[in-house]
Amino acid sequence: MKALRIGRAAAVISVAALALTACGSDNATGETPAGSGAASSAAGTAVSGTLTGIGASSQNSAMEAWKAGFESMNQDAMVQYSPDGSGAGRKAFLSGGAQFAGSDAYLKDDEMTEAMEVCGPEGALNIPAYISPIAIAFNLGDITELNLDAPTIAKIFTKDITTWNDPAIADQNEGVELPDTPITVVHRSDESGTTENFVDYLSAAAPDEWTYEVDGAWPADLQSENAKGTSGVVQTVTSTDGAITYADASAVGDLGKAKVKVGEEYTEISSDAAAKAVEVATPVEGRPELDMSLELERDTTESGAYPVVLVSYHVYCTTYDSQETVDLVKAFGSYVISEDGQAEAEASAGNAPLSDSLREKAQTAIDSIEVAS
Repeated sequence: MKALRIGRAAAVISVAALALTACGSDNATGETPAGSGAASSAAGTAVSGTLTGIGASSQNSAMEAWKAGFESMNQDAMVQYSPDGSGAGRKAFLSGGAQFAGSDAYLKDDEMTEAMEVCGPEGALNIPAYISPIAIAFNLGDITELNLDAPTIAKIFTKDITTWNDPAIADQNEGVELPDTPITVVHRSDESGTTENFVDYLSAAAPDEWTYEVDGAWPADLQSENAKGTSGVVQTVTSTDGAITYADASAVGDLGKAKVKVGEEYTEISSDAAAKAVEVATPVEGRPELDMSLELERDTTESGAYPVVLVSYHVYCTTYDSQETVDLVKAFGSYVISEDGQAEAEASAGNAPLSDSLREKAQTAIDSIEVAS
């Protein structure tokens, strides 16, 4: 059985070198009860060592809160997280260069198979850690809110609608004085789970207008302005009059935000509306019993639900090569999904906390992580 061995991909990404110091623990004998996680830290059996993660930039504000909270309970532990994007995080994890990945999209089927080479025959677990709406954010002077339906959003991003006073926009925003400013579309230049979630929404809710494949890379023939990472696209839109992008809601600041039409209503973006959309999600078929990959109902007509939402995951191995690493991974993973961890993230990033049922399922999955035999 092959288990995760940090350092085997040092030639692939430089950050892997950081992980060579990982795996230390005050519980090297493995006497910590399964699933004790953050609770054991509070009780005095703190873990130690360095945990290395790479992945989604959308999680960065929440991750800072998680790191601070976890490290305050585990004085000899450190979490190193590089917000290089979901695609980079999954690649690093699958090459053995990180102990966990942060990803705005669950591992695809071929990635789940690939994970068996690094994690052992049971592969990896996709655990929801962060739920947040994706804002359709724009820079249009004093206009801070617009009503938009899915077909109109799709036509804006395919550049079939090119000015802000286009009738398709004006008809949904009676009384708003829309300028004839050209629309500048700004998309992610890097492979991104935020992109994948956004185009998944367009594909489901506006299939006639958005005919491109659902993927983490922006369609090659729709190139316009682009920037790397969440902060990159937000910064570009902030400095460009008439620009529009899609980004994690926690990062868009004072930019205008669209209310999205769901059924016969326009739904305002909020953490509660995002959580409501996740409530109607279903498990992805064909996955292992404890895996928590979720299929979102992007074309929902559920009143009050905001379907342009991302469920950002922490991707862990089912087995690691030492008890020390298992203790560290389980303690951090348990803290992230705990009520305290989710509350800290909400205060920092404004995301929607995991529901009790999701938290219970996530804890059961984390409890199952063990040392490779």
